[in-house]
Amino acid sequence: MTAKLDHTIMHSSDQFVSARFLTELLGAPEPRRMGPFAAVDLDGGLTVDYADFIVAPERIVPQHLALLVSEEEFDGVYARVRDRDLPYWAGPGHTEPRSIDRRNGGRRLYVDDPDGHAIEFLTVSDG
Repeated sequence: MTAKLDHTIMHSSDQFVSARFLTELLGAPEPRRMGPFAAVDLDGGLTVDYADFIVAPERIVPQHLALLVSEEEFDGVYARVRDRDLPYWAGPGHTEPRSIDRRNGGRRLYVDDPDGHAIEFLTVSDG
């Protein structure tokens, strides 16, 4: 198959607050304005585009975003999560608070963004 994910849209109550939350955890550059979106650039040309104009804040349905990162990047994310005293979990259903998972010989943690979207950072793909 030749299909490649180009972008995904995450609904948010404030697109730049949510986009900055992600870039700050990743230690990545500021999100950029891309048309009506706040875009976070990831490897391979993929963007996570935050929108605060499609769905009213009270109708946002939490989604899941899994980001595969290197061991070094994970160390940075983990440090920034702890420095900000953010709640985090080893399991996707908010199980094992303040723990990281070591499944498949890697590491992973889950954190919720300002709109309740679960962001998973993992070092080994499940695929």
